[in-house]
Amino acid sequence: MEPSSTQKLAILIDADNAQPSITENLLAEIAKYGTANVKRIYGDWTQPQLRGWKEILLEYSIQPMQQFGYTKGKNSTDSALIIDAMDLLYTGRFDGFCLVSSDSDFTKLAARIRESGLVVYGFGEKKTPDPFVAACDKFIYTEVLAKEDEDKEDRKRKPAIILKQDTKLVNLVRNAIDASSDESGWAHLAPVGSYIAKQSPEFDPRNYGYRKLGELLNAMKLFEMEERRTGDGQSKALYIKDKRK
Repeated sequence: MEPSSTQKLAILIDADNAQPSITENLLAEIAKYGTANVKRIYGDWTQPQLRGWKEILLEYSIQPMQQFGYTKGKNSTDSALIIDAMDLLYTGRFDGFCLVSSDSDFTKLAARIRESGLVVYGFGEKKTPDPFVAACDKFIYTEVLAKEDEDKEDRKRKPAIILKQDTKLVNLVRNAIDASSDESGWAHLAPVGSYIAKQSPEFDPRNYGYRKLGELLNAMKLFEMEERRTGDGQSKALYIKDKRK
């Protein structure tokens, strides 16, 4: 399912595995994909370590869900979130879910939601285990969201020499261009981006210091880029081609 501002989304946050400092930028990011019809956060609110969250829940209209830790060493919060997610899934009222956690325990949940034809957006730190990342349609690292508070012009952009050495990135882009190009080797940037997203849920130009895909690909110095006017002649579209061809 393609992102749409009309998508009805349920946001479920694991308070034990997310930082309250990202809340504003997290919700702004989610707004790119749809409307948050449900915003819930799970944790044991009797514990002092969640104080930071308690101070901002009312401001952002996030509903706290209380879950006591019944057994020492066991995370009952995860179970409560999963049960609620399945209840919400069965209502049939949502187009997608936003799971905010760095915990691999939600891998099966993400996979189950996608089996039902709904989209899953994951949000977690870069330490998030690969299986959970792969189980989502798209995964955004929260370190990127935290950086949104900094001066955007001061972001550390990785230079071409570093980008060219990233074999995984280079192959990912080249495969996307091959799959999306016409007989002349040129590909419209939009389907290239869609292909990349399907192959690598965690891909985000901001992980490399660039706000947009076009900026990142141009910085790699491996591709030709060309702006062309669309059929109506009023707007432009970006096309890309591998310099090797």
